[in-house]
Amino acid sequence: MNQTIMVVDDDRSIAELLRVYLEKEGYITELYLRGDEALSAFKKNPPNLLLLDIMLPGMDGWEVLKQVRKISSVPIIMLSAKGETIDKVLGLELGADDYITKPFEPKELIARVKAVLRRAITLQQEDGSDHLTYPELTLSLKRYEVTYQGISIDMPPKELELLYFLALHPNQVFTREQLLEKVWGYDYFGDSRTIDVHVKRIREKLPQCEQYGWKIKTVFSVGYKFEVL
Repeated sequence: MNQTIMVVDDDRSIAELLRVYLEKEGYITELYLRGDEALSAFKKNPPNLLLLDIMLPGMDGWEVLKQVRKISSVPIIMLSAKGETIDKVLGLELGADDYITKPFEPKELIARVKAVLRRAITLQQEDGSDHLTYPELTLSLKRYEVTYQGISIDMPPKELELLYFLALHPNQVFTREQLLEKVWGYDYFGDSRTIDVHVKRIREKLPQCEQYGWKIKTVFSVGYKFEVL
């Protein structure tokens, strides 16, 4: 079955251009010019991937991103004329999978789309079981659920995916760049501090975990690992 991509951009010429390139690659496309209308359509019938502009009438892209991430882990690529690193980091921290600055080469965008979709499928299939279990910790990537000390933990998709990936490879050290590539699905082009921010938030949600025989450990000058003590 062909995958569906929702394109949300108030510039109709850009939206139509994206439709041409995406449909040429075999994707089914849905176009929306307003953020609120796109969110409503998403709730009724989620696509396989969302291409989302930031400056939108009705509801801006940041708000659409936040609302979608409350209900879905569908891959999202942000489109914006803003090229500042802080905007890219913000998009990733809010749960976007990629961020592309306008103007962009259509071939590059198609390559990013394929990479993000491929990573989403790979991450879901990398472990054959439904969940990972450590003392007082259970992770389910299929259901996007985290249980710690018997309590369900509210964890955004990217935090969960980062924790899941590390826990799937216990005691293996990964650099920040490797984690960005494995979890975000592409070679990140900017500041890798987004990994540090996500690790900090995960640690805050899993206090006193060392007493259960595991923790996320910082490996000085290298990166992070899920250490089983």
